[in-house]
Amino acid sequence: MVWLDKMQWSILLIVGSLFLLAPFTPEPHLIEKSRMLFLGTLVKPIDIFDLFFHGLPLCIIAIKAYRQFVLKVEN
Repeated sequence: MVWLDKMQWSILLIVGSLFLLAPFTPEPHLIEKSRMLFLGTLVKPIDIFDLFFHGLPLCIIAIKAYRQFVLKVEN
């Protein structure tokens, strides 16, 4: 996890925001795929991959925040 601890917050937040919000129109994939998940229509492998791909940056940001603010891991 050293690579994650060394990663700068600014770069991580910018890249994470772009992945979370892409494509910007008509609707971000993360919102669309989350809606499909809750409605039970998320069945195609490409849709499941899309949800994972666009949600991964959020997971990385959450892990980095946990390590830095809760576990107090130094950079």
